[in-house]
Amino acid sequence: MEDPRIIFHPTQSLVASSRNRFRVVCSGRRWGKTILSVYEMLGKAIGANDRNVCYIAPTYQQARDLAWVPLKTIGANAIQSVNESRLEIKIRTVRGGSSRIILRGWESIETLRGQAFHFIVIDEIAMMRNWLMNWQEVIRPTLTDYRGEVLFISTPKGFNHFYDLFNAEATDSDYRSFHFTSYDNPFMPKDELDKAKSEMSDTRFHQEYMADFRKMEGLVYPEFDRNVHVYGEMEEKRVNGIETLVGIDFGYTNPCAILTVLRDRDERYFVINEYYKTGLTNDEIVEYARAIRANNYYPDPAEPDRIEEMRRAGCNCRDVIKDVPKGIDAVRTMFKTNRLFIHQRCENLINELEMYQYREEKPDLNAPEEPVKDHDHAVDALRYLISMRAGFISSPGAQRRQRSFSGRVTTY
Repeated sequence: MEDPRIIFHPTQSLVASSRNRFRVVCSGRRWGKTILSVYEMLGKAIGANDRNVCYIAPTYQQARDLAWVPLKTIGANAIQSVNESRLEIKIRTVRGGSSRIILRGWESIETLRGQAFHFIVIDEIAMMRNWLMNWQEVIRPTLTDYRGEVLFISTPKGFNHFYDLFNAEATDSDYRSFHFTSYDNPFMPKDELDKAKSEMSDTRFHQEYMADFRKMEGLVYPEFDRNVHVYGEMEEKRVNGIETLVGIDFGYTNPCAILTVLRDRDERYFVINEYYKTGLTNDEIVEYARAIRANNYYPDPAEPDRIEEMRRAGCNCRDVIKDVPKGIDAVRTMFKTNRLFIHQRCENLINELEMYQYREEKPDLNAPEEPVKDHDHAVDALRYLISMRAGFISSPGAQRRQRSFSGRVTTY
């Protein structure tokens, strides 16, 4: 959206002048993404009649706090009506008609099903949970009618889905990515940024202000490395599994995560597929799991009724002991010894491995041992399977062979 009356700083102008359908902006704090987003939305709404424009923040409150007041202030002369409770604005267009701008929170993203948009801004996308599923099932279809455009904009948070989106331009010409630091905003005092640098850890400063994709602090699985533990189609052809295993983390409002894993003769484990979906009934979960025809299933032990239904359906469900610290150690050991690999199609599992964190340590308190209950559905399914099947935790009364990790290790 170019307008001679709008004064963008140079790097904002680079984004505004791009004609790519999907623009991905990775920026440091205070770079100016809110002002850019507001002008973009107003430009799309004012330029033609009957335009539907949407701004999405991680929460409804953030949508109100970040964009609502600037939108009303900057667009004041073009506003026809305002709905404060729904965060919706009707805009007068240059052609004498009207358009609509709405603000929404990611937590209520399902309310956008069935709508159609010409332009969407998705702000702080790195913070959004279950991104891939909601993008494919909810947001992407809303762009189909009008071949809608999107401005994705965020500060990074580890190597998660935003990192994948930032790299999409390598394979899809509809995308263009931009990277700017806080120093690229000429209106930000440099001495204040330098002071923040002196007060913060190197990792956090480079993530928040330099917009670098870095491993987050306090990760539960720091040993996981995409370059080592993620494989693709070519390597898949060399996987010779002798046993099929399934790990399950039940869910309804939260996603149900079902991982299909192959074990080979060298006691290596290959996650070959994931099923990650909300709103599933138990019948649907059982039907999907049974169709895998796995040798053994390792479901969340907190759901005994669901497990019993699976057993009645013919699934060989094994006992799982929910010892979180030991289970985490089991998965970490498998990554350390390069005996656990994830297929690149398992995007939700990969993202969770790079987002799953321990609670931040507080001064004068012992280091927290329990992870934050967030980004934990697929990793929990993995933990149930690995901790029990690979011999790290023994079921009561079971004669289990403890598998040695001192033998031959083969890596890709």
